[in-house]
Amino acid sequence: MQNERENLSDRLLNFAASIVRLTLLLSKTVAGRHIAGQILRSSTSCGANYEEACGAESRADFIHKMQIVLKELRETLYWLKLSAKSFPDLAEYLQADLKEADKSVITAKTPIR
Repeated sequence: MQNERENLSDRLLNFAASIVRLTLLLSKTVAGRHIAGQILRSSTSCGANYEEACGAESRADFIHKMQIVLKELRETLYWLKLSAKSFPDLAEYLQADLKEADKSVITAKTPIR
């Protein structure tokens, strides 16, 4: 289980870094700045909330914090999909982030043994 946690932690960190780079591409228009701000907030909070969950005081606390991670991942997924539809020239660039968001949701939903 420790490897799974470290792996997800690294993946969420890399995912947030990729989104930071994406926001630089998006922020050239009013709509792009709005989407960039939303996606930046939700994507970077995923990893931060996951790290907080790893230090949870109880199983119930861990589950609660993981629910927050899932909510943030789902929100990020929404903004990524909107970005792909709104900025078709970035759709190919967004594919890796969309896949990672989906994969992270599945990983985060997997019950702890």
